[in-house]
Amino acid sequence: MKREIIQTLDGSTTIQLTEWDECYHSKHGAIQEAQHVFIKNGLSLFPNKEIALMEIGFGTGLNAFITFLESKKNNQTVDYVGIEAYPISANEVLNMNYVAELEAVDQSTIFDKMHESNWEEKIILDNKFSLTKRKMFFEAIEDENKYDLIYFDAFGYRVQPELWSTEIFRKMYKALKENGVLVTYAARGVVKRSMIEVGFTVEKLAGPPGKREMFRARKL
Repeated sequence: MKREIIQTLDGSTTIQLTEWDECYHSKHGAIQEAQHVFIKNGLSLFPNKEIALMEIGFGTGLNAFITFLESKKNNQTVDYVGIEAYPISANEVLNMNYVAELEAVDQSTIFDKMHESNWEEKIILDNKFSLTKRKMFFEAIEDENKYDLIYFDAFGYRVQPELWSTEIFRKMYKALKENGVLVTYAARGVVKRSMIEVGFTVEKLAGPPGKREMFRARKL
């Protein structure tokens, strides 16, 4: 499938799959979407805490890098697990401009290490942040009662509805600890029904730029 790097409306880059007309991040602003959906409505719920976090769709590493930066501000200790079936290429990594756009040049080596690290191997990025990348299909996840927070950032329902199925959300529910939280940019009724079916309590929140709504789900 043809892939090209494009600039989103906030100046940050993303990867577009042209045949699907689908992007790794919002065309309205990759960084803005990550900060609104995953940081403001997810990570910020756990200030001054030690948390285990799983990302569904590691992709460009944007969410992981922003989480690293924000965790420093919030005095959080994060054990980050990124799930990805199809890693992006080294050339694509080089063309992501997140370090510059986030004014985080002093942390550029962290972004590099996130992508250069071996799959299935935990690396310590600093004394409060570890990263494990797992190369696998989402259907193969079998973790139970392990995570405080899940970033659900799979490709959209329009192009991959199977990634938003009841079966997948049952795995997410099992993977979370009690009182755990899942956040996603999605706001489709069919997604909400699947979440509720497996036991989640679902909130509809204001979405990021270019999107009216998003979901936050809790395992109570």
